[in-house]
Amino acid sequence: MHQPTASPYRVPFDGSFRLSMAPSGPPEDVPDKKHLKKVLRREVKKLREHQEMLYAQDQYAVLLVFQAMDAAGKDGTIRAILSGVNPAGCQVSSFKQPSAKELDHDYLWRTNLALPERGRIGVFNRSYYEEVLVVRVHPEYLGAQRLPHQPILPELFQERYESIRDHEQHLARNGTVILKFWLNVSYEEQRQRFLDRLDQPEKNWKFSSGDVRERGFWKDYMQAYEEALTATSRPWAPWYAIPADNKAYMRAAVIDIVNRTMEEMGLAFPAPSEKELARFEEMRSLLQSEEPA
Repeated sequence: MHQPTASPYRVPFDGSFRLSMAPSGPPEDVPDKKHLKKVLRREVKKLREHQEMLYAQDQYAVLLVFQAMDAAGKDGTIRAILSGVNPAGCQVSSFKQPSAKELDHDYLWRTNLALPERGRIGVFNRSYYEEVLVVRVHPEYLGAQRLPHQPILPELFQERYESIRDHEQHLARNGTVILKFWLNVSYEEQRQRFLDRLDQPEKNWKFSSGDVRERGFWKDYMQAYEEALTATSRPWAPWYAIPADNKAYMRAAVIDIVNRTMEEMGLAFPAPSEKELARFEEMRSLLQSEEPA
């Protein structure tokens, strides 16, 4: 399995992670927005090149998982980092409230259907982690899942952490490189972004009163994130807690980790065999000898 890329934002694998270790703001010496946008453009070009080799090699898949509180910038980050990637080589899946059909299956089923093929980058905008985040904060949602036994909640979530770890390890063993990003927005910054959505007509469509109601559960969500990241950040599927209060810095930090990971995967365009090279020469001769149409 691929070894995890080092980063100051990588969540430790030994269970020592605490929210106090994860800043929501960028470092003090962060470059200005103009410079960060230039960095992003350069990194987008690199990602396009890596994706082309990933697709041609057809040996690995890459899965990027994004989780965050509302208004942290998941959509914008996904759009920004994939802006230069061939659409044929990537697929983005968003997971919201499960449908009746999805509830007739276990909670990993619907995301399994959306896993990227070899040679492609897959993105999960929210994921099976909702089952240990939103459901952890709102256990009443378990009623719709019709579980075969009455769950003891602490035990249930420990079982789900175990299932998720096993699931991700299975994927990694079979060629899926998993990177998980928690976009860590602060309580105050989220408030300001909600106000921006109310104040700017072109952003009104993004606003949901339900998002504001969920702010009342902020401490519960933070505890759920801390426990989930601690329990499921592993070498085969690391979490990265990315500061999200500065959007430009957040996007540059995410794409830097993605690019460095893909650089370390040893991607390359397949080299033709001797037989194929001989066939190429034959085809070249045929093409060069053609009469003009």
